[in-house]
Amino acid sequence: MNAKLGNLIDLSEANLRGVNLRGANLRGAKLGGANLSGAFLRGAILSGADLSQANLRGAILSGADLSGADFWMADLSGAYLNGSKLNGADLRAADLSRADLSWAKLNGADLSVANFSGATFFGINWDVQTQWPSGSRFQGARNIPEALKKQLKL
Repeated sequence: MNAKLGNLIDLSEANLRGVNLRGANLRGAKLGGANLSGAFLRGAILSGADLSQANLRGAILSGADLSGADFWMADLSGAYLNGSKLNGADLRAADLSRADLSWAKLNGADLSVANFSGATFFGINWDVQTQWPSGSRFQGARNIPEALKKQLKL
């Protein structure tokens, strides 16, 4: 699917459970509070989208462009974010427990108060602008890079 929906629609609070939006262009879309659990969003463009308080539990967002998206208090537990671009994304208080963040780009992302329990971090990229939560939110996380462990005093 190569739809160009973006700013044209408001799907806030919509039930999109398990929907296939592979490669969809949803740049700037309003999806706050939407149920996207188990959705297939591989390669989708969601840059600048509002996904605050959305349910993305178990969603497949591999290779998606999520740059500048608002995930405040979103449920991304068990989500596949491997290879996704989360540069400048707002993930404050998001639940990323058991999420796969392998090869994700997190430059400038706000991850403060996010939960990373059991998450996978193999090959991630981040920079000095990336805001991380305290070390207690990484319990059981796997493959945390040594440089990040040192930065967070884990």
